[in-house]
Amino acid sequence: MKLPESWSPALEKYRAAWSRLDARERTGVLAAAAAVFLLVFVMLLVNPALKTLREAPARLAQLDSQLAQMQSLAAEAKRLQQLPAVNPAQAAEALQAATAYLGPDAKLQLQGDRATLSFQSLSGEQIGAWLTEVRSAARARPVEAQLQQGPRGYGGSIVLALASGNPS
Repeated sequence: MKLPESWSPALEKYRAAWSRLDARERTGVLAAAAAVFLLVFVMLLVNPALKTLREAPARLAQLDSQLAQMQSLAAEAKRLQQLPAVNPAQAAEALQAATAYLGPDAKLQLQGDRATLSFQSLSGEQIGAWLTEVRSAARARPVEAQLQQGPRGYGGSIVLALASGNPS
């Protein structure tokens, strides 16, 4: 391998310094260089691999948990798909019953195959429980949501599509 000509004076200087060292000093310099090389090797290549190995069990547990949650949601979706259709009168009744639990801060409007819930000052848990209830009892699914977070909870509206009385 040919080095650039500009390195030649510096290289000659280091060769001269190396030749002035006795055998013990050369051994010491080589040992120090080997130690530095080993340190760099461990820091750049070995430590990241060891870190990955240490973190792998926790990451695998997290991924297993996510997989179990996804499988649970898939099973629930299949279960809901297999439920018989609800006629419009029963769906409206189920929606009104679920909305009554939200209190006076929630109003439900039914318009054909759509229902709109307008609300203010509801917690995320209340909205989630309501959505779960209307999904299972009325077979309604959310198609649009407008939420604003305020100092006392969420306000906004949720539009639901009601399942038709005919099985699909």
